[in-house]
This record gives sequence, structure tokens and C-alpha cells, in this order.
Amino acid sequence: MLSALVSTLPSRRRLSLKWGMPPSSARPSCAISPRGATLWLLSPIWPGRCGPRRRAVGLGPGRRDPRREGKAGEVHLPRPLIVWKDRVMPSLDPVILFFLLGVLAGVSRSDLRLPAPIHDFLSMVLLLAIGLKGGVALSQQSLGAVLPQVLAVAAMGTLMPLLAFPVLRHLGRLPRADAAAVAAHYGSVSVGTYAVAAAFLAHHAVTFEDHMPVFVAVLEIPAIVVGVLLARGLARDTRWGRMAHEVFLGRGLVLLIGGVFIGLGAGPEGIAPIKPLFFDLFKGVLALFLLDMGLIAAGHLGALRRHGLFLLAFGLIMPLVGAVIGATLGSFLGLSVGGSALLATMAASASYIAVPAAFRMIVPEANPALSLGASLGVTFPFNILFGVPLYYQLALQVHALVEGL
Repeated sequence: MLSALVSTLPSRRRLSLKWGMPPSSARPSCAISPRGATLWLLSPIWPGRCGPRRRAVGLGPGRRDPRREGKAGEVHLPRPLIVWKDRVMPSLDPVILFFLLGVLAGVSRSDLRLPAPIHDFLSMVLLLAIGLKGGVALSQQSLGAVLPQVLAVAAMGTLMPLLAFPVLRHLGRLPRADAAAVAAHYGSVSVGTYAVAAAFLAHHAVTFEDHMPVFVAVLEIPAIVVGVLLARGLARDTRWGRMAHEVFLGRGLVLLIGGVFIGLGAGPEGIAPIKPLFFDLFKGVLALFLLDMGLIAAGHLGALRRHGLFLLAFGLIMPLVGAVIGATLGSFLGLSVGGSALLATMAASASYIAVPAAFRMIVPEANPALSLGASLGVTFPFNILFGVPLYYQLALQVHALVEGL
């Protein structure tokens, strides 16, 4: 699944892409430029111009993804996030290029900076937009059908820090407070990574359940609670009231849940007047947000130099473990392939907003350079550049395995 074959074609040939197989020259289906070199995975998820494009439709719980229908064993999917063109440079989604620009500017010590109020504004717009989309979706379907999925996702958010903590504590030999803080970061969710994954799927007309933003809000809470318990135990001096205030009244959760309730109450018609700001400009706001995140990520690379290779390895391996858990859970919950890919992305991401703010107040002895160095310096760039399409491929394979049981 992780291995890739880069094939350079000397002459124009017609190739076939079959689910779960590398391209075969025996079955005509797709035309490749004679000078192009295309990145193939063992179970290809990006067949270029293979087959007609299908209209995207919204999916509710229990509905099948129309993109998976058709001939047995065959699937038509979007072009890759990274495609080598004329052997010169890869073609990336523009929002990813904004992130790379921020990283390069930060590493080269440019004076490019986004003022803190601009960063706060971009974060607020993204959080409200994600919440509004989820609320509008919930207004059009039964809450009873979504509740079991919400509970299962909350259980996943509780499990992730419990898996990460012993690895950090015993293999990484981190102090208890630091191990708990890093584990909580990886049990929570990155709103920026979710936004990139949703934009990637929408851009390529890959459908997913409309209520997925609700899961983003759900995953913020259990990771913080479990992380504090891992750091403090049930000690009497733990300030539970302050923790509850930080968890439930933190800016990120208030905006997400507030957006959900506004969208739920207003519905599609009520949201229409503010749609240009929160929906139509979403990708532009995301591009500026990723530019700023690139600058911030570059600033946290120093923590990796100080703390060795362990954080680097953990920041790359833990997302893959989380993605497998998320994709498997999504398949058993009856989500579409796109929905499972989004859930895998959430499980693979690491928080950099809600958890750092909460731990700064509740567990001040935890070193933020460790957790932010791993989450922003390693995991966030990995997910943005490589993880999102990889998790989509993973969701395809897990769905095929589950359907074959």
C-alpha cells in the first residue's frame, strides 16, 4: 500500500486501471502523455482521465457511494494530488503550495508574518464554516441515525491517547506530563487537516456524508479529558472546574458547536445570505490559513533537532496507526468511502489549537515544544502533503476488505 512505482512511458500507450492492481498495458482505458511520468500506487486512486466524471450527490447514513457502483472490481477516481508533468515538477493543489510557501519563508528566515488578529480571524472563519456545513446537513436528516456514529467516534477519541501514552512514556522516555500532553494532541483533531481533506474530496467530486463536521467537534473533548487524567491521575489538586471550562468553553469548540447549532436552526435557506463568506470563500481562507501554518510549522522544527529522532518517527508512524483505526471504524459504521477517508484523516491528525490551550492552563509543567514540534513540525506537513490521498486509498482498501467479509 505504501510502495509506489513511478513509470516513465517512452511512447503513447493506452493503459487500464483496475481496482487493487498496478496499471496493465493489456487493457485499454486511459491515455498517458508520452513524455509524462505518473505516480502509481499498488491500488491506484488517481487514474487521471479514466472514464466519465460522475455527478456528486450528498450521502446520508446507510446510502451507498455511487462512485463505487459499476463493473465489479473497477473504480473511476480522481486525478492525483501530485502528478509529475513533463518530468519537471509535481502539480499540487494551490492550497498546498501556500503551505509550502510558508514553510520555505519560515526556514529562510523571511520577515513574512501574518498578524495575530489575522490568524485568529482565519481560524474563526474556518471553524464557523465547518460547523455551519455540519449543522445544515443535520437539519436535513434524522439525528437518531447519526447518534450511534457520534458515540463511536467519541470512543475512538478516547482510545487514541491511551494507545499513544505508553509508547511516549516507555519508548520515548518522556516525562509523564509531556507524554500525556503529546498523547492528547494525537487523540484530538486538526481542523486545518480536516479542511484540506474535505477540500480535496470536494475538488475531485468524491462524495462523503454531510454530517462529518460534527465528528470534528466530538473529537476535541475526550482527548483533553484523557490527557489530563494521564498527566494528573485523580489527584485532589487537579482543577476539574478549570479543566471543564477550558474543554467546553474553549474558542475552537464554541465556534464549532455554535456553527453546528446555527446551521441546524437556520437550514439551507437561512444560511444563504452568509454563504458567500463561509462557503464560497472557504478555499481562499484555507489557503491563507495554511500559509500562516507553514510559517508556524517552520518555527517548531527546532524542537526536532533538540529531541532527536524519536519525535520524528512518532510523528510519522502514529498518524498511520490512527488512519487505519479511523478507516476501519468508518467502514463498520456504514460510512461511504469518502466519509471513511475523512474519519481516517481526523484520526491521523493532531491538534494544535484546543489541546495546547487547555494544557497550558491545566498542566503548565508540560513542555509545549515537544507536542507542537511533533504535531506541527512533522504530522501536519506529512498529512497535508502525503497523508490525505494516502488515507483515501486506505479507505478504499478497507471498504473492499469489509465488504468481502
